[in-house]
Amino acid sequence: MPDYPRADERASMVARQIVARGITNPKILSAMQQIPRHIFVPPPYDRSAYDDNPLPIGSGQTISQPYIVALMTELLDPQPGDRILEIGAGSGYQAAILASLVNRVITIERLSAVAERARTTLLSLGIRNVDLVIGDGTLGYPGRAPYDGIIITAAAPHLPAPLIEQLAQGGRLVVPVGGRDFQELVVFQKNHGQLSETRYGGVRFVPLIGKYGWENEDL
Repeated sequence: MPDYPRADERASMVARQIVARGITNPKILSAMQQIPRHIFVPPPYDRSAYDDNPLPIGSGQTISQPYIVALMTELLDPQPGDRILEIGAGSGYQAAILASLVNRVITIERLSAVAERARTTLLSLGIRNVDLVIGDGTLGYPGRAPYDGIIITAAAPHLPAPLIEQLAQGGRLVVPVGGRDFQELVVFQKNHGQLSETRYGGVRFVPLIGKYGWENEDL
């Protein structure tokens, strides 16, 4: 990947926000050092792209705080040969990080304007191993299942049933679960058809809207 502007800001972001909070995976740290986060953030917020907080990207959506992107990626534990399903493409930044770590990313976004901007951004960076689908992410994408990992980048009231079915044996699923205003970050692992779960503390995401998430009238 070419050297993009604002490398010093990325280096500071990785050191102060991510390494300082305990993220140690060198491949994730390298990806976040290289991938230009500011390209995924629309003006005028792009000047704050390396700050320690989420930012608006339009259509009521946000790009997650850098640390949360790193944490969820580390909890997913992606491997080079993996096929990963992301629910909630948003800006495309999380997909870009994953694409540098795995074989293939399938990402679903329900808002077509948001999806097309993410697609354009990813292609502008030469990222070709991301397939972006417009649709209801709570249904997953059964045509490419099973997935070695699933990451949900929006707040779910509960774990969507179709995603459990689409997770491979031994696979991990990372999701914020809870109410509309506060959730817990949960990692589910599927072994012998059974799910185990581990909780990793409080977070706050935009709601996951769809058949197996929040309905619009709930919000």
